[in-house]
Amino acid sequence: MKKHLFLLRGLPGTGKSTLSQSIGGKNFEADSYFMKTGKYEFDASKLGVAHKICQESCRDAMKDSEPIITISNTLTTERELNDYYKLANEFGYTVFSLIVENRHGGVNVHNVPEEALERMEGRFVTKLR
Repeated sequence: MKKHLFLLRGLPGTGKSTLSQSIGGKNFEADSYFMKTGKYEFDASKLGVAHKICQESCRDAMKDSEPIITISNTLTTERELNDYYKLANEFGYTVFSLIVENRHGGVNVHNVPEEALERMEGRFVTKLR
């Protein structure tokens, strides 16, 4: 059985979550941690915990040999990607890293401030070694 990990990378509002639904399989994203009773309640001090839970959920799905897994996070740096590449290597997954661009007029549903978007864009690595 082929096992695939799709890393959906991009700034908020590009459509990563929507694309993950089109791909199917199990989807994990750090933003899920901030959903409380149907509302998005972001707390920057808990971002590290949210990403750790996302990675642990991915690991658990890989242990169960889930055939298709998507991670829809900003994944702006090589360091952020490496954790998932290590998991994929450990569990025998083929990785597809896809940069999702907002060329369709998507909306930033999490209301990330413009200054934060600019910082993310500034550290976004498109070419990896």
